Amino acid sequence: MIRRTTGYLCAVVAAMACLADPVTARQKGGPVETGPGSTAAARRYLEGRWSLVAFEVLPPGQPPVQLVNPSGTLVYDAFGNLEVEIRVDEQTASRLELAGVPNTRGRISMSGRTAADMQARTLTYFFPRQQPLGTPSGPLALNRPRYWQVADNVLTLTTKGDDGQPVSVARWQKTR
Repeated sequence: MIRRTTGYLCAVVAAMACLADPVTARQKGGPVETGPGSTAAARRYLEGRWSLVAFEVLPPGQPPVQLVNPSGTLVYDAFGNLEVEIRVDEQTASRLELAGVPNTRGRISMSGRTAADMQARTLTYFFPRQQPLGTPSGPLALNRPRYWQVADNVLTLTTKGDDGQPVSVARWQKTR
């Protein structure tokens, strides 16, 4: 009986401890930054549809793989969701496979969420079935952040290897 009463008592105390003080429950954080240089501003800029302008994979110790007449779209929404699709010809698909870039019949497709880091100017992908952080991977590994730069209406996303050198560079132009 003591054991059962002690169990109920522990449950009641734990439940009471979870109840927030009404004053604490209403407290809010500071204002959300929305001006230039804020994460909200970056998301607004990235939001929309982008077309692939140029794409190059620079695998260490191998010749670069440049896409000729690249075809692809990148769609970024207001909630940080991202969809990317790049299409390549059969010969380029084979070269990309050898460089460590998996594709399905010339199609590289990814979708999921992103986190923007304004100080480091990176996008980190959080896609379903992605490899865990620290897992060895190829030039387009989802566990590597994309460093981004903006010039006019062109977004450049660069993935860097463990040595800090670029292993892929994609340029996207905003279409809407």
